[in-house]
Amino acid sequence: MKKLIVLLLLCLSPCALGDGLPDLGDVSQAALTPQQERQIGQQAMMRIRASKEYLNDSEVNDYLNKIGDRLVENSSEPALGFEFFAVNDYNVNAFAMPGGFIGVNIGLILITQSESELASVLSHEISHVTQHHLARMVEAQRGSGMVSMAAIALAILAARTNPQASAAAIASVQAGNVQRQLNFTRADEEEADRIGLQLLEKSGFNPHAMPEFLKRLQTSTRLLDNNAPNYMRDHPITSDRIAEIENRVRNLPYLLIPDSLDFQLVRTKLLAEQKSARNAIAYFSAALGPENFGNPIAQRYGLVSSLLRDNQVAKAGREMSLLLKQANSSPSSSNNAMIATLQGEVLRAEKNDAAARAFYRTAILNFPDHRALIYDYTDLLLQDKQPEIAVKLLTEQVALHPSDTNLYDLQARAYAMLGKPLEQHQAQAYSYAWQGRLNAAIEQLRIAKQAGGSFYQLSSIESDISELRQMLEPAKKH
Repeated sequence: MKKLIVLLLLCLSPCALGDGLPDLGDVSQAALTPQQERQIGQQAMMRIRASKEYLNDSEVNDYLNKIGDRLVENSSEPALGFEFFAVNDYNVNAFAMPGGFIGVNIGLILITQSESELASVLSHEISHVTQHHLARMVEAQRGSGMVSMAAIALAILAARTNPQASAAAIASVQAGNVQRQLNFTRADEEEADRIGLQLLEKSGFNPHAMPEFLKRLQTSTRLLDNNAPNYMRDHPITSDRIAEIENRVRNLPYLLIPDSLDFQLVRTKLLAEQKSARNAIAYFSAALGPENFGNPIAQRYGLVSSLLRDNQVAKAGREMSLLLKQANSSPSSSNNAMIATLQGEVLRAEKNDAAARAFYRTAILNFPDHRALIYDYTDLLLQDKQPEIAVKLLTEQVALHPSDTNLYDLQARAYAMLGKPLEQHQAQAYSYAWQGRLNAAIEQLRIAKQAGGSFYQLSSIESDISELRQMLEPAKKH
């Protein structure tokens, strides 16, 4: 098995591992290196993945990365390796961290009225990263005694995600007056707007969506005062700022760009999960009835998923047939991975195992990179006592998505069925390590070592244990 724990350690610590997680270097150093920025972001991401705030939904996250990657391709740092992820919070917010990690609250996704509006937020956050605004903030902490990766990651994460709780988090690492220094300056915001608009235009989105979204957000929250969304606190929306953006887009064409079906489906999925199953069924039924509002394909998608949640399997099957007929009648909506994933869920709920197996064998050929399908198919394979096929498929996916803890969890189940305890506990260790649960990862590696194996396997595990212990040392000091 490929030493994926080494990939984790390389991401977190490109400097010598013999000294544990390195500090940020000499305080007199002029600027952070890209590797140091990446380290800080990875430390924060480990905390996020281990928290309930992280939305562990590959369809939502893959969609954000699809839009984000489209924008990043036209940025000044297309090879940076950005990662976009959703935060399970209905408050309106989005934030960037050093190294290209960008979080988007599901509340913000739901409040956007077009794909270009969502892209405008992502382009703004991308620009904060490529212009190294966050790195400059970290530079300001060089003299505050806050020089460890864990301390800086914790303070930035608190300031970006939950300003109300950040004071306690910052105090816990004795960072001094960090909150003020971790807020973007007016010049930073203006630069992120300017660069973000350029990314929108180059990437084929409507640049007018940026001022439209900010103006609507400002108007809708004008009376909220201290209860304004976190996004407005982190990125102050002033009339002058909106006027400046409007002035920049005045001479640009207004592009009527249709939203992708995935944009509609992702928003529908999040909206459905916000409601109880019964309320969601009533909502989507009304949308498909005489009132007839919203995208009919997306609304029926929401109805099918809500019926499954309410265990109305037979009705979900009938509505799924209508959904497929609707989708296949439109070239822009046929052959959609999210609809295919829902179809597989319906087949499995119907206990139609033969049809489900045949469906998944074709579906993963059509959508080889759609992780939600991979999860469901490998779970079905394990239920069918076919762990060998599951391991082969999961190993291929792990190579493509080395931080996906769901894949490691499935691997661990598959190896357990194959009677391979070393590989089972090793896979579970990788899952824990990517979540920042380093002590749990070490314990799983100890169990793997006790299971016995080849000299190479045991040496590899011992090396991983040693390196994980070194990574824990800086945290103990703070």
